[in-house]
This record gives sequence, C-alpha cells and structure tokens, in this order.
Amino acid sequence: EVLYSNLEEYDRLARMIGDMLFLAKADNGLLVQRSDPVDLAEEVRQLFEFYEAWSEEQGVVLASVGEGIVSGDRLMLRRAISNLLSNAIRHAPRGGTVRVRIERIGLEVRLSVENPGEPIPPEHLPRLFDRFYQVDASRHRSHEGAGLGMAITKSIIEAHGGRIAVTSTDGVTRFEAIFPAG
Repeated sequence: EVLYSNLEEYDRLARMIGDMLFLAKADNGLLVQRSDPVDLAEEVRQLFEFYEAWSEEQGVVLASVGEGIVSGDRLMLRRAISNLLSNAIRHAPRGGTVRVRIERIGLEVRLSVENPGEPIPPEHLPRLFDRFYQVDASRHRSHEGAGLGMAITKSIIEAHGGRIAVTSTDGVTRFEAIFPAG
C-alpha cells in the first residue's frame, strides 16, 4: 500500500516536472511549432469521445457547434482544448451542459468552452492563467494537478499567435481562445 502511494506521488511529480519544463520552453520561445492545418471541430469531436465516460459519470452533457481551421501543432492544440474541457467538466454541476462553440470571425477563429456552475469571483479571473494558482486551494485535491493546466493552455494558444480570455457571470464560466484563421 505504501509503495502504491509512493508510485502515485511519483507520477504526480513527474507530470508536474514535465509541465514546468514545457512552460520553461514556452517562456524562452523554444516550443517547436508545426504549421499544419488543424480542424478544431474534429479535435473537439475526438476529445468528446475521450471524455465521454467521465462526463457521463459526472452527469454532464457535452455539446459542440461550429467549424474552424487554424494552423499549428495538432497535439499542442489538442492539449490546450483538453485542458479547457476537463476543467469545464470538473466544475459543471450534475445535469449541466459543457458547450463548445467554434466560429470564424473575419481573419480569426474563436473557440469558446463554457460551463454552468458557481461563478468564479472577479478578483480571481486575472490570475487564472498564473502558474500554481488555484481559486480555492483549501478545496484542492492532490489528484487534480498542481495548478499548471491553464498556464500551459495560455502558452500553447500564444505560441500559435492567439490569445485567451475568461468571463464568469450569471452562472456561466466561458473561456475564449482566439487564433489567426488557417
């Protein structure tokens, strides 16, 4: 039992170190970026399949509309979208719907991920993309990560020439990533 516990801790630390190395590369402009066309709707569909069992277990419905193509590294973009989806599923109440919308607006493609639930207090919104920041660390469970997911998401989006923002009002939290159109 002690060995199993140590193995879990080792895995958690290994993930944290990997995430910190990723962020250090991002800070120094060392992320190798491919420039392939990436169909965001297809990536979302595949991630919905991946998260299907967990979302059903949580009692959360997944819904997506829209299409959009961007240029970049498909695996990095998938990681960013996955971080957004997993957070939305985790924080949506049972019976809620996580909605993804993809739309082209002029020369940009906007991907938004929203979930119902308790709004994030406004004073926390500017810090959500900071490393190790958690809105309520006292309720944080060690298996949920180290507070690096949103920092990684932001660095991936920025490495692709995009930007990300978050709003949380009227019982809906929405993350919007805006990319140059591919």
